[in-house]
Amino acid sequence: MSHRILLVEDEELNRMLVKAVLSRAGVDAVRDAELVDATTLAEARASLRDGAYDLILLDLNLPDGHGLSLARELRAGEAPADRPKPVVVAVTASVLPQDQKDALDAGCDDFLDKPYAAADLVATVARHLR
Repeated sequence: MSHRILLVEDEELNRMLVKAVLSRAGVDAVRDAELVDATTLAEARASLRDGAYDLILLDLNLPDGHGLSLARELRAGEAPADRPKPVVVAVTASVLPQDQKDALDAGCDDFLDKPYAAADLVATVARHLR
């Protein structure tokens, strides 16, 4: 079964790096996953309306708002009711303990600090796609 990942990231270089790392991962579920990207919250919401995702890699600082607003919407049931809720991994360069707590309180399932090692990205994605 192929998994679907929604990458919500406004920086093109970061999107390219995530795609490169995941496509070369040594874990089948990660390497074979379909990766769809969105550069704004609006694009992410549209992608979520159009299809189901197993995992969302969610940058928190986006041009049209804070990523945690999307996490809150998903956890509040504002996602399509006929689909399982995706795992949400908050991704941010802010490493303050309060930011991690805020992400988890908003409904994120995990937290990944930028910059992260490729192995950490793969391990995080693999852990949630099993």
